[in-house]
Amino acid sequence: MRTKLFFLAVLLNSFFTTATDFYVAPNGSDSNNGTIDSPLETIQKAQELASSGDTVYIRGGEYMMREDQIARYNSIWAYVTELDKDGINYFSYQNEKPVFDYQNIKPTDKRVFAFYITGDNIHIKGIDITGVQVTITQGNTQSECFEINGGSNNIIENVNMYDNMAIGVYILRGSNNLILNCDAYRNYDSVSQNGTGGNVDGFGVHVRNGDVGNVLRGCRAWLNSDDGFDTINSGEPVLIDNCWAFYNGYSSNDGTLTNITSRGDGNGFKIGGYGKGGTSYYTILQRYAPIPRNTVQFSIAAKNKQSGFYANHHLEGNNWFNNSAFQNRRNYNMLNCKELNSQDFATDVPGWNHHLVNNLGFGASTAEIVEIDKPRCILKNNYFDLSVTVNSSDFISTDESELASSRNADGSLPSINFLKLEASSDLIDAGHKLELSEIDGIDDFNLNQNLYNYGGSAPDLGAFELGTLSVNNLFVDKKFINYPNPFNQETTIIFNLIENSKIKIAVYNLLGVKIINIPSTTYQKGKNTFVLEKGRLSSGNYLLIIENNRGERNTKIISVN
Repeated sequence: MRTKLFFLAVLLNSFFTTATDFYVAPNGSDSNNGTIDSPLETIQKAQELASSGDTVYIRGGEYMMREDQIARYNSIWAYVTELDKDGINYFSYQNEKPVFDYQNIKPTDKRVFAFYITGDNIHIKGIDITGVQVTITQGNTQSECFEINGGSNNIIENVNMYDNMAIGVYILRGSNNLILNCDAYRNYDSVSQNGTGGNVDGFGVHVRNGDVGNVLRGCRAWLNSDDGFDTINSGEPVLIDNCWAFYNGYSSNDGTLTNITSRGDGNGFKIGGYGKGGTSYYTILQRYAPIPRNTVQFSIAAKNKQSGFYANHHLEGNNWFNNSAFQNRRNYNMLNCKELNSQDFATDVPGWNHHLVNNLGFGASTAEIVEIDKPRCILKNNYFDLSVTVNSSDFISTDESELASSRNADGSLPSINFLKLEASSDLIDAGHKLELSEIDGIDDFNLNQNLYNYGGSAPDLGAFELGTLSVNNLFVDKKFINYPNPFNQETTIIFNLIENSKIKIAVYNLLGVKIINIPSTTYQKGKNTFVLEKGRLSSGNYLLIIENNRGERNTKIISVN
């Protein structure tokens, strides 16, 4: 009996344990206790004191980082802040803006990583990173603002990375990481490789087999000296959704889009590939095969130095849905390698097995679309295979500077007119409605993001639909979805029934513990909706399950603060 009572006491205590808040401030001290009145100086110390479920609030102001704050050295790497504890939030405090400046961290011959993440279920939100340095002058090198190396189910949200010599976000290992509403811009390595800046991308995902479900959503990359978005050497599908890449491959001499100098590769979205022989055949087999299909959808590539959307010698096709390209050298470049075998894996051929639907382009300086074997691809209602003529009168605006406008108050992409269609354009209602059965290479959770309600007889071409998309009228046969996802207040669950039925709805955490249980309720045949409020759900990933007497269906939901 004592054992049972002790176990019950421990169990109850685990349910009612309250999270602790810690505070970090520019004028703080790591000898303080981390309260709002006695803040810490570093995030590293805050992590030491915090536990899973706690939140570290980061006060606004400038954090001039010092070399004595480097958490760990490992061979050629210097990890300034190393986040290896699970389940901790790191949020800017209220409406304040913390800026972390790394210009004084220059360890000799080291790659500098501002944040090195190996923990799981970490959420970072609302900070700026600037001044990350490169100190290695010989050979191929890189520094990084964020590297995720083994961590899963992490969220990096509303983070700005600018005026660095470093890559913005670099995912090397880990699953189900979400990079949400982040900006990487004016990043240029002037030190290594004679100042070509050839390794400084905005965002990169380069994971191995088993590292599934990584998503970039609502992100922007501009004036990065190499590429905007890069998924070379990746062994699992990557989803890039509603992202913008412009003026990559250049550095800016005065911070503007007009006074620029040519630098590295300069592709907007460089998706897939294994270096055309730069990665050995046997390494590809071991780390990356079977070759994944990546997806880029509802995204914009404008005035990048080379290609807007580029398949980069990939050994498989990719999905390209409802994208818009503007005045890149080549708007769409589908170049593949021939086949995954020891003789052909590094042989370039026109792109095959790509799935291109509802894409739009205008004004390429060299070619609208190149390196594509059309009979071996699935092409539906793209501007290059329809009887339409695209010209400037189709668009409300062709001023690409709008892409750099300030974000909305909630951190989402700004509302702009660039490449939005005029009501009189024949590109409106010229698209093809994607069905679930047509789409390969995306799991059900990310597949749902392709479904939207369009206002006319068919979808429009390009990244924008005329008018506002109405999520209230979504209809999904044999599936269910929730929208928005991620969500911070409430999410609407939408499901279709073939008959009247009692439905149970439950939410589980990733440990299999039921967090929310909605009592069984009878719903009518046809489309039904249910609003799930966040309530006391902490930030993280959860499994939502709908069940009736015929079985159950599930999807992943993401709660964010």
